[in-house]
Amino acid sequence: MSRVGKNPVKLPPKVEAKLVGDKIEVKGPLGTLHSPIFPGIEMEVQGDLVTFKRNIDDKQTSALHGLVRALFNNNVKGVSSGWEKNLEIFGVGYRAQKKGSSLVMNLGYSHDVTYPEPAGIKIDVTDQLKIKISGIDRQLVGQVAANIRSLKMPEPYKGKGIKYANENIRRKAGKTGKK
Repeated sequence: MSRVGKNPVKLPPKVEAKLVGDKIEVKGPLGTLHSPIFPGIEMEVQGDLVTFKRNIDDKQTSALHGLVRALFNNNVKGVSSGWEKNLEIFGVGYRAQKKGSSLVMNLGYSHDVTYPEPAGIKIDVTDQLKIKISGIDRQLVGQVAANIRSLKMPEPYKGKGIKYANENIRRKAGKTGKK
């Protein structure tokens, strides 16, 4: 039995979950999200607890059991409190600013890099070196953060570039020179 799949999910106040065809619809104060449910997996709602059970004990259904529960739990947290990722910019002359609904960054290139704000995502810039990405969809928040980070990956010698706030950059030793 899946250890993740058998754990119940507690619904916070003002969050509703219902089955709509082959998807689970989760409504909350911040919005509405949908997560998939696969054949052979049932959803049971008892008060404010939601549990998932398998009808079939084959390898495929067993693998999807924990996935369905994890995706549902991510959506419940997203519509109740939201998700966020924080990025930091390091480097002389590197900075970011918000212009309209776009993020404009100076990253050492000969031109400014512009990243448009996708639908459902809010990008905030504080003190030109910190970027906060927030939204209700965990996958979309993580993908936008990864896309922005990929514009200037942190390099291993001086650590210049864009990194996650809690990320440690492994540094390499430079040239030692003549002895």
